Amino acid sequence: MMQEISRRAVLQAGTTLALLPAGALAQPPVREEAVELWPGAMPGDRGSRIVARTDDQSKDPAHPDRWLTGIARPALIVCRPARPNGAAAVLIPGGSYRFLAYDNEGTAQARWLNALGVTAFILKYRLPVEGWDGRADVALQDAQRAMRIIRAGAGGFGIDPARVAVLGFSAGGHLAASLATGHAERVYAPVDAADRLSARPDMAGLIYPVITTIAGFGHAESRDNLLGADAPAALRQHRSVELRVDAQTPPTFLVHAADDGLVPVENTLAFHAALLAAKRPAELHVFDEGGHGFGVRAPRTLPVSHWPELFTAFAARKGVFP
Repeated sequence: MMQEISRRAVLQAGTTLALLPAGALAQPPVREEAVELWPGAMPGDRGSRIVARTDDQSKDPAHPDRWLTGIARPALIVCRPARPNGAAAVLIPGGSYRFLAYDNEGTAQARWLNALGVTAFILKYRLPVEGWDGRADVALQDAQRAMRIIRAGAGGFGIDPARVAVLGFSAGGHLAASLATGHAERVYAPVDAADRLSARPDMAGLIYPVITTIAGFGHAESRDNLLGADAPAALRQHRSVELRVDAQTPPTFLVHAADDGLVPVENTLAFHAALLAAKRPAELHVFDEGGHGFGVRAPRTLPVSHWPELFTAFAARKGVFP
């Protein structure tokens, strides 16, 4: 019976995605609200002057492709569906830990998730290069805090606190994997009752992720922006997430294109191998074509464009999406 319910849910999800009007996936969601992560001073704050900036890479105002920098006050951007089903997903845009690809890996992802009834939370996390003490921890601090705020406010958000996925892209995939493997790591002192809650995601989706900070196939820019170009070997090993997988790592879905010329596919393969070695639930999809940063913009003629349906099916089988 459960198999039939899951199969029906997957078919309905695929139909919903297929029937979205042309260009809908690239449009910003219509309902957004901001929830700041920290009530006062943030861990690592040394008083640096950080100025918010938005650079739109698109020449079409109807299809923005904004890159955000200057994240002085990290926040969750809540995107509520018209008919919420209780599931939630935290979206973590990439950008080499230097900027946030806010639309391609944020608002565009929120739109298809909202179409499925999933409440989406775009994480505007601090960028380590913008002047924070303990730079290697600030993004993970924000990710942990975000998960706890979501669970603390689950009633108001209309979600089930036991059905919260994280979905990260590129360097945001590294942060999502850091959260999946380091959810219990103490990287900041508790600030309120929310910090008594678990930061463990119920499922992780890693889309063309940066994984290693020690192997030769890692992404050097992301590594150096996160840790510093002169980071000691011990710190690089600590933040190399393929080494952090354990029995508490949540079920993980991975997607990469073999022709990715920026973040080699070996990153995803290394994390998948670590999941298998730890006997953790994992699903891997490696596509022949797609390059890097395809988000939901890949032509529908390319098989890689169907990763949202595959992700939805995996989330349904794991009980995170209905």
